[in-house]
Amino acid sequence: MNPDLELAQRLADAADAITMRHFRSSDLRVETKPDHTPVSNADREVEQMIREHLAADRPADAVVGEEYGSSGEGSRRWIIDPVDGTKNYVRGIPVFATLIALEEDGDIRVGVVSAPALGARWWASRGEGAFGGDRRLQVSAVGNLRDAQLCHAGLEAWRDAGSLEPLLNLSRQCGRGRGFGDFWQHMLVAQGSADIALEPVVSLWDMAAVKVIVEEAGGTFTDLSGAPTADGGDAISSNGLLHEAALKYIGRRTSAARPG
Repeated sequence: MNPDLELAQRLADAADAITMRHFRSSDLRVETKPDHTPVSNADREVEQMIREHLAADRPADAVVGEEYGSSGEGSRRWIIDPVDGTKNYVRGIPVFATLIALEEDGDIRVGVVSAPALGARWWASRGEGAFGGDRRLQVSAVGNLRDAQLCHAGLEAWRDAGSLEPLLNLSRQCGRGRGFGDFWQHMLVAQGSADIALEPVVSLWDMAAVKVIVEEAGGTFTDLSGAPTADGGDAISSNGLLHEAALKYIGRRTSAARPG
C-alpha cells in the first residue's frame, strides 16, 4: 500500500475510536462557532490527535484542518475534517465521517473517508483506484438524467445560497432525488449507487478526500462552474456521463441560460 495512504488509514482507525467513544455519550459537549455551526469535543480531539501523529510521522508536511486552521509550509499538505456531518453526530444520527486527504503540489493524491457508525470506509490514492470495504469502486453507467439518482444537501442550504430554483429545475429532470448530503452522497456516486451529488456551500476539508475517491472511481468532480477544484465554495460529483447535463441546470457558468 502507498505509505501515505497506509498512514491515513491508521489515522482514520484512531479517529474512529475517538468518535465512537463520544457518539451518543453523556460526555459529548457541543458549542456553537462564530459561523453558527456546531463543534464538539470529539471534533477537536480527533483533529488534535491527527496533528500530533503527523508532526511525528511527517514533520515536514503542512496541515490544514477545520478546527485549528493551517500550520507548516511546503509542497505536501494534509487536509483534515475531523467530523464531517457534525450536525448529524451531535443529534445521534450515524451519518458522519472523518475525512483525511494529502495534497501534493496542488493535486489531491490520497483520500480516506471513514464512517464508523455506518461500518463503512472508502479510500483512494491517485493512479491506484478507489476502494470501499473489500471491493474496487466504479461509478454508474447511467447516461440520461431521467434515469439518474440525484443527491443534494438540505433544501434550506440551497435556499440560503440563492440556488433553490436551479436545484429544483435539475431535480425535475432526474428520476429520483434524495437529500443525503455531506460526504455520504459523494461516496454513493463513487460506488455507483447514485449518479449526481451536489453541495451549495463547502470548504476544502469537506471535499479534498472526496474528490480523489470519486475521480479514482471513474467519476468527475468539479465546482459548480465546472472547474476541477475541491476548494471552489460549492461542488458537484457525478459519474461523468451526466456532468455537463447537470451543469446546464445547476452550474454557475450557465446561470443566464439555464433551462426551465
